[in-house]
Amino acid sequence: MGKKIAVVGVGAVGGYTAAHMARAGEDVTLIDMWPAHVDQMKKEGLLITHHQGEEPFTVKVRALHLTEAQHLSKEAPIDIAFVCTKSYDTQWAAMLIKQYLAPGGYVVSLQNCMNEGTIAGVVGWGKTMGCIASNISVGLIEPGHVHRGGVKGGATHTVYRTGEVHGTITERAHEICRLVSYADSAKVTDNLWGERWSKLVANTMANGVSACTGLSGAQIAQNEAIRIGEARGYRLEEIDHLPPETIARAGEGDAAALKIYDERRLSRVGRGSPDQRPSMGQDMAKGRRTEIEYLNGFVVREGEQVGIQARANEWLVDIVKKVERGELKQDPHHITELRLN
Repeated sequence: MGKKIAVVGVGAVGGYTAAHMARAGEDVTLIDMWPAHVDQMKKEGLLITHHQGEEPFTVKVRALHLTEAQHLSKEAPIDIAFVCTKSYDTQWAAMLIKQYLAPGGYVVSLQNCMNEGTIAGVVGWGKTMGCIASNISVGLIEPGHVHRGGVKGGATHTVYRTGEVHGTITERAHEICRLVSYADSAKVTDNLWGERWSKLVANTMANGVSACTGLSGAQIAQNEAIRIGEARGYRLEEIDHLPPETIARAGEGDAAALKIYDERRLSRVGRGSPDQRPSMGQDMAKGRRTEIEYLNGFVVREGEQVGIQARANEWLVDIVKKVERGELKQDPHHITELRLN
């Protein structure tokens, strides 16, 4: 018998990953809180499209409304639960699925930010794992339809990185790697926390900027997050295939590092859809709450712990929250005219 899998939060990343698992024949149940999305999946299946390189496909899936999750109590327990919600929904999502876990079942955070601690607070550290989706560039553009604006990583870029919170390479880490590899390239890592912080750096460079400016794929070189991660003792991985030190020095004004960083950014022009927005930019366009407190805000709080003031991140949190509340409109000038001195 194969493992019984649940995906809680079937947005862009959750939907994209679950669709590929379902197409491969895995026993996967999709649980989501958007009624129209669930209804469309029940009726027509889940449609996956790509900007380039892959043919679209629709896969029949088992989708449940939150109110229907109780039916799981009458079935075999869940072996693997992926939590793919926004960070602010992590705790209740973990609480929801906890009661349906098998004795040896566990929960995998397939999210932005660093939410393993929140999940562990609900199910315990021994039942908590993490998985990073790096440069996946997907969006839930309408009910029942996930679109990937970027190209697949394949051999060029490993998209999924899965690991244990304690860094040991385990059989279940390989099991998660196998499941997510249906969607794109994957590997098992012994450095989950370093991978998490490296993804956090990438997110802080683009997400908040896109949210408050309205720009697609916008980036800003912020060395604060890298320096704070180093101070916290994380072993950072490459960020956009560049050493973290190069990006940090570029943000600090080092001419040689800035040249390397700019060349890397230019090399990515034309790869993927020019309209693809980072996830927080998508949230703002949809009128949804952003994860700014769990991305840039988290960097600020971690910086306080090591005596580093993350002023750029602090200002970005403030601007994004004002745009969320309608006190400001999206405008590139929020960034181009920002002065921290």
